[in-house]
Amino acid sequence: MSENMINLKIDGVSVEVPAGSTVLQAALAAGVRIPTLCYMKDANELGSCRICVVEIKGGRGLAAACVYPAADGMEVFTNTEKVRASRRQTLELILSNHRMECPTCERNGDCELRRLAADMGIDSIRYEVEDLEPQLDESAPHLVRDNSKCILCRRCVAVCRKNQQVGVISAADRGFATHIESAFGRGLGEVSCVYCGQCVAACPTGALTLKRSIDAVRAAIDDPSKHVVVVPAPAVRVGLGDRFGMPVGESVQGKMVAALRRLGFDKVFDVDWAADVTIMEEGTELVGRIKAGEKMPMFTSCCPGWIKYMEHYHADMLDNLSSCRSPQQMMGGLVKTYYAEREGIAPEDIVVVSIMPCTAKKFEVSREEQRLENGCMPVDYSLTTRELSDMIAGAGIMFGLLPDEAFDPVLGDSTGAAVIFGASGGVMEAALRTAAVVLAGDDADVPLVFEDVRGMEGVKEAEYEVGGVKLRTCTVSGLANAEKVIRAMEAGEAAYDFIEVMACPGGCVNGAGQPMHSPFERMMTDVKGERAAGLYALDDSMPRRRSHENPEVKALYAEYLGEPCGHKAHHILHTEYVPRDTYNV
Repeated sequence: MSENMINLKIDGVSVEVPAGSTVLQAALAAGVRIPTLCYMKDANELGSCRICVVEIKGGRGLAAACVYPAADGMEVFTNTEKVRASRRQTLELILSNHRMECPTCERNGDCELRRLAADMGIDSIRYEVEDLEPQLDESAPHLVRDNSKCILCRRCVAVCRKNQQVGVISAADRGFATHIESAFGRGLGEVSCVYCGQCVAACPTGALTLKRSIDAVRAAIDDPSKHVVVVPAPAVRVGLGDRFGMPVGESVQGKMVAALRRLGFDKVFDVDWAADVTIMEEGTELVGRIKAGEKMPMFTSCCPGWIKYMEHYHADMLDNLSSCRSPQQMMGGLVKTYYAEREGIAPEDIVVVSIMPCTAKKFEVSREEQRLENGCMPVDYSLTTRELSDMIAGAGIMFGLLPDEAFDPVLGDSTGAAVIFGASGGVMEAALRTAAVVLAGDDADVPLVFEDVRGMEGVKEAEYEVGGVKLRTCTVSGLANAEKVIRAMEAGEAAYDFIEVMACPGGCVNGAGQPMHSPFERMMTDVKGERAAGLYALDDSMPRRRSHENPEVKALYAEYLGEPCGHKAHHILHTEYVPRDTYNV
């Protein structure tokens, strides 16, 4: 046995694990799943809910497996009568203070609390509290908080503070009065929340749920006076299949398009097309800044959660953000200008519905800074991947049996550079593919793949030399990591030319609007990594892999916009940002 390994027994089974492992990790190595509730790997390891208790031989009593260190020679029992009774009573007490409306709750199908109750055979409530009323906060544009369903696991608090460096929610009061709230009892829409939704993804119950726009979208589809266009984002095609039993990360692009047509949308375009346009604009802007030596480094601007974070916490650096709108907003803007004029449709009669892996997009569509010169907002409704899956299921569409169909032409053709936008490093790599050609020349031998910017690490640094220009890059996901990079730059410890930031760890593939996976499922499967791999596989299969090679995008500039970052492109495809303080939301 290596000196860095220890041996112990889990339910009589010998197992060898690295020193420093917890009992929970040792049990998994032995093929035993210990139930958890408050636990989230690398975020919330408190042992506070007591659902994961185990019995340890030697009179040590019950211990929380998620935090109890495994030791050499230890004997652990995970399924004794004492353990089962303790877990059951703990869960019954948790349920006693949880308002249950399971049949109508948004989390009906994937509630961890309900699943635990079923696993433990709990079919009645012994300690039910009568008249537990809803305690709603509906002030934010992306979610609804209902503290009457909160079980105080604190997973939302942990991801907000540890992963996102925002920390706008915390536990308040003590004892039976303990609850989760924002500072001074304000609503989430009244503080410096960035609307990333990672708290929603962390919540095991229906205490945090998405604000839904399904009814409004259905009404638009049913209105004969409206021309309804739907535009799904890159990450949606590798997340949607999770809901319908397909392998994590498998691309369901063709079936997704078929399902959208069957839901009644008039046109099914692809946000990937707008991602190619984004690269034309952002790449040109980057090259221009490099040549001028101004407003450097340049940060990407595709992620609205990241934009809002900068507006609140680093307003002095707003000039460093690319002025490009996100692909979602570029897509909507071009639908209501270029496409509207081409097809002879009044922009006000077009309804643009985006399908996004992201909850912050629900805020972005309402930003007044995004309004077009014709008076229209680029996007009318932003649905999450989960909302789309609910629409498909509600319509009785048998998703797995659908044929593969292609996007509609004009705004539906894209390149491999566009599809990788959904993964951390994808925007960076897509920009590098085009910027390298612009800087080095069309005849230069420039790479297609930039491996150093790929992967799920929170911070990835790389340096490239193209066309005689040295480009120092940094790719960041998770706002806590972004904060570390900014502080290092301010301290003179790091210097970059181009920085990609995505608010959600791993990028859009791990957005809070994607189908849910429990902490246990995420321990067993690298969900964000598998989804990213699905996008890179799509990229590999595409005939064109650089944005400037897209024939539909070439036609857009030749027929309508002129040159990238030109006068017309600036008015339709670029925007500005607004400094915000804590309560200027």
